Amino acid sequence: MLWETLSVVRDLPRLHEIASVMIRYGWGDLVRLLGIGGALERAGRVLHWQSTSEIAQLDAPVRIRRALEELGPTFVKLGQVLATRVDLFPPQWIVEFEKMHNQVPAVPWETLRPELVRALKGDPETLFAMFDPVPVAAASIAQVHRATLHDGTPVVVKVRRPGIESVIHADLRILDHAARLLESEVPDSRRYDPVRIVSQFRRSLNRELDLAKEARNIDQFRRHFDDDPLVKVPRVYWAYTSAHVNVQEEIVGLAGASPEKLRASGLDPKLLAARGAETVLRMVLEHGHFHADPHPGNVLFLPDNRIGMIDFGMVGMLTQVRRHQIVDLLHALIRKDEQELLQVLLDWSGDSVSDEDRLAYDVTELLQSYDDLQLKDVKIGALLNDVTALMRENDLLLPADLTLLFKTLITLEGLGQQLDPEFHMIDRVTPFVEDIIKQRYTPQALVARGGKTLREALEVVAGLPRDLARVLRDMRRGRVKVDLDLKRLDHFGQQLDRASNRLTMGILTASLVVGSSIIMTVEGGPQLFGLSLFGLVGFLIAFFNSLWIILSIWRSGKH
Repeated sequence: MLWETLSVVRDLPRLHEIASVMIRYGWGDLVRLLGIGGALERAGRVLHWQSTSEIAQLDAPVRIRRALEELGPTFVKLGQVLATRVDLFPPQWIVEFEKMHNQVPAVPWETLRPELVRALKGDPETLFAMFDPVPVAAASIAQVHRATLHDGTPVVVKVRRPGIESVIHADLRILDHAARLLESEVPDSRRYDPVRIVSQFRRSLNRELDLAKEARNIDQFRRHFDDDPLVKVPRVYWAYTSAHVNVQEEIVGLAGASPEKLRASGLDPKLLAARGAETVLRMVLEHGHFHADPHPGNVLFLPDNRIGMIDFGMVGMLTQVRRHQIVDLLHALIRKDEQELLQVLLDWSGDSVSDEDRLAYDVTELLQSYDDLQLKDVKIGALLNDVTALMRENDLLLPADLTLLFKTLITLEGLGQQLDPEFHMIDRVTPFVEDIIKQRYTPQALVARGGKTLREALEVVAGLPRDLARVLRDMRRGRVKVDLDLKRLDHFGQQLDRASNRLTMGILTASLVVGSSIIMTVEGGPQLFGLSLFGLVGFLIAFFNSLWIILSIWRSGKH
């Protein structure tokens, strides 16, 4: 509790900045709801509760996007993560989140150089034959410089922005508090699971902060494509790489080029679109480890119609079970199989389906809307958007590991159509799915699955007497427990827990004040400013405890 109080006090300036921006963009009601505005005003930080008439006329998605951009790197990244949650937000919100740009002013060289020297454990001018202090790219977390190794190899040096870690951690603490308050005070928000979104966001951001993690991702992708001369993944130079900096081979190619420019360079846009799609589909369906941001700037087109991939800060991972489910989903969509599609959605949703009959009807209606279309005319992006809209209308959440995948497939289809207007993603997906389905039913696969099932069944049968004996023994000793999930009492329990915490802290604070007062009257012992040191420490702890109690009461709106 004391640590929470100190965190709130430490983050007050940032809280004021966040609240001011949100109010200016017309989100004052949300600030009031979370209790941030009231707490800041009582702390002496006056807020102006009006937005400009120009901003007030903007649509809500535009206002939230502009507010997130103004709040800086953490919130820009949050917007990019929300852009993947097509199951939570309608299309107009996703369109705005997708506009969140990651380009920010570069850190001046004189500011960045000490950070780079610490990370490299030496001067960049000495460690490299050439180091360009002018960055080639600058993003919210890191910026990139060109360099040359002493053997003449051109490389890129990606270095983390100084001080970015403390800013991000402060913002994450604030977001975590806000998400918990939102779930507690606004029951309707629980269907969006804000605490889970912030937790997912924290993991994603911590991975991006660790540049060595990105380097390990690159190495893994290199291993996966060692046997494919048509795919180029940069090499990592581990002698220079750490959490704060990574050095990797520079890949030179065309990025985001028009079909005309590609043809003028001797490349075939249609072939590149097909190879790009097949590369990402291999990552998803075969490796279960995929590049989660294949936008035009991260996909390079190389001589001989090869594909180069860069920037592996955002990657997705799929378990074997999840890959099977994805194949089943795509197979159901391709074959327009209602029962198979319904089963996949039920597997993803678990116990959260409130009306299975309605879900089954919506699935049937969805597939019937594609009855008149030939397979080549079906757009996989539109189809996945329809699936996520169906889940949204039925209050179902898409599993977190699939949000990146859906977004990746939609982005990939858009990139393919930029290169080739006649590109059909479903034509590339179908052979992969059909091959994987066939492999499931080969004699070897059936024998392997049968053997695994038999082993699991034998283990259950063999362990049954032991488990039954344990249950009977626990029943005799009165150790059998029955768990009741009474969801309606959750909020009451949380309120009771907070009230008891405040009462306990109040008693402890009063005891500290009384005890410290007694100590002050006793002569001897260590002193500070002529007063008993132990007494002063007691009063200081009592002060912070009191501050925590006051802030928690203000935050709950009870005075």
